[in-house]
Amino acid sequence: MKPTSIDFQVLSRLGGERRHYTAGEVIFRSGEPGDELLVVRSGTVAIEVRGTIVERLGESEIFGEMALVEAKPRSATVIAETDCVVVPISEKQFLAMVEYAPTFALAVIRVLAHRLRESNAHRRAA
Repeated sequence: MKPTSIDFQVLSRLGGERRHYTAGEVIFRSGEPGDELLVVRSGTVAIEVRGTIVERLGESEIFGEMALVEAKPRSATVIAETDCVVVPISEKQFLAMVEYAPTFALAVIRVLAHRLRESNAHRRAA
């Protein structure tokens, strides 16, 4: 079960930029600086940690949120599995969205909690 989806009507009101990637293209690499989270508008991306795909994300799912929240380098590499379009959300846009739709912050927190639980489950299984 996916923890959330993002309302693109809210993004379009903020003038959200769109970035296009072709299948196989790296969106960002682990260790790179990051100051935005991204929303998958269309297509599929793969989240890779130390050479292993840990999650695949599709339309209306977010990634890169940890770098926005922590202001630390990216913790994973993200690759476009298919041709895709993503919408970047800067800290300023994030704060505007939270002000406009406070449930957006809760949705991001739910994603973080879901991913932490998944990570903990994998550790226990190893």
